[in-house]
Amino acid sequence: MFRLAFRNLFQSKVRLVISVGGVALALLLILALDAVMTGIERQLTAYIDNSGADIWVSQENVRNMHMAYSALPASVASKVKSVPGVQSVTGILYLTGYFEIGDERDLAYIIGLPKDVEAGGPWRIAEGKAAPGSKEIIIDRGIAKRVGVGLGDQAKVLGEEFTIVGLSEGTAAIAASVAFVSKKDWDRLQANADAVSYVLAKVKPGESPEAIAAQIEQQVPKVTAQTRQMFASQERQVVKDMSTDLITIMNLVGFLIGLAVMALTVYTATLARRAEYGVLKALGARNAHLYRAVLGQAFISVVLGLALGFAFTLLLVIVVPRTGLPIAMEISGESLVKVGGISLVIASLSALLPIKQIAGLDPAMVFRR
Repeated sequence: MFRLAFRNLFQSKVRLVISVGGVALALLLILALDAVMTGIERQLTAYIDNSGADIWVSQENVRNMHMAYSALPASVASKVKSVPGVQSVTGILYLTGYFEIGDERDLAYIIGLPKDVEAGGPWRIAEGKAAPGSKEIIIDRGIAKRVGVGLGDQAKVLGEEFTIVGLSEGTAAIAASVAFVSKKDWDRLQANADAVSYVLAKVKPGESPEAIAAQIEQQVPKVTAQTRQMFASQERQVVKDMSTDLITIMNLVGFLIGLAVMALTVYTATLARRAEYGVLKALGARNAHLYRAVLGQAFISVVLGLALGFAFTLLLVIVVPRTGLPIAMEISGESLVKVGGISLVIASLSALLPIKQIAGLDPAMVFRR
């Protein structure tokens, strides 16, 4: 009966395109929305994930960066460095502000870097320098392309003009991008030379970041130490809590629309073949055989549609970043499993709905028509 379902589906190219194409477009909508949401989550923590630090040390009870303020005495860096198992530390300064290029104003996470950067600097440089010097700034290449500037142009940050000396990649998101200046300039403009926002620590090979983080909290007073993974998780959770209703509604609406389109496509494709099933009944096929053929046809439609939907989504993942839009798309294995599993269930139910009509079909009516 599975072979029959395959032949029945492929005997008409028009019906094949309608059946598989409808399912593919529905699943493309679902997968694309999931890919956008996954990409946004990755963008939100891109700086943390690529910081190179094993442990993030912040002010006591501060567990994230977004809409948070952390201030530590500069001496905390040396105290963290003295904890057994810590290999190196980097104290960075951080605030959310604007940098101005001509008439353009863009929100950015502005990072103040020390001269010798062990962690926390730009992780991928497209052009120019990897570390800013005096009155120099590194900005995202996508932002620079959008506003029409490049190396050697000026950008105003912290109330002063800086020369763009580096263009980074992967540092832009929908909410804000990441810009880097030198700690020396930051101290001069902000008058906080005796403070750092976060201390980024690397542990020695073979050491456990979780264990070292616990030691830092025990030995250094009034700090919170978290592994990079824990810190990124807290950052994602804060943003989710702020926008959970919007994201949930968008995902739910898109998911329901996609499932409705797919269910209607499978249902219509099954009904369109009632005549063929009537002929099979006239030739002696039992209802159980017809049921298996119907379910097999739905299964083939979903598998082919999922493959096409995945291919189109993968194409979008490659093409969208090249458009210069600050949108990242990422396909997750969890999304594929969820979409594939639910799609098979919905398609099976959609195919089973007209089965009652098929089971009660009079073969004589088919021949009379």
